[in-house]
Amino acid sequence: MKTARSVAFIGVLAGLYAALTVFLAPISYSYIQVRVAEALTVLPYLTPLAIPGLFIGVLIANVFGGFGPWDIFGGSTLTLIAAVLTYLLRRTGKPYLAPLPPVLVNAFGVSAYLQFLVEGFQPGPETYFFFVVTIGIGELIACYGIGYPLLRFLLRSRWLERWQLSEG
Repeated sequence: MKTARSVAFIGVLAGLYAALTVFLAPISYSYIQVRVAEALTVLPYLTPLAIPGLFIGVLIANVFGGFGPWDIFGGSTLTLIAAVLTYLLRRTGKPYLAPLPPVLVNAFGVSAYLQFLVEGFQPGPETYFFFVVTIGIGELIACYGIGYPLLRFLLRSRWLERWQLSEG
């Protein structure tokens, strides 16, 4: 039963991330964006099951983004890294740190390849740091503005225990 719940959770999370991103496409894709689904990137703080769910969700969502393989695989890999870091931060007992990895990893990582993909921009330090700032602001809004309150709510509601998604 626990395996079925785990697989279902991963699938629902992946679908929710992808659906939110595609549904809100006008603000989800570009170098100036607030990807609302990024609020879900705090979930690895609660359960490692969120790690594959987010990876798959970003993979699916970025197929529709228009930036091709770099964003499909690069964005997914960066999300995987951020999700693992968020999961590791749970050892600190400081939930306010949970949104930090997706903010930093995406701001600095996505900017590294996006500067070569967006028309009208000359790749270089100025473009890179412009993208770091714009993506970073969008990530801060999604991860701290929406994700952190979501995390606090989920911590208080003890949803992991109710759905038997906690470890051990």
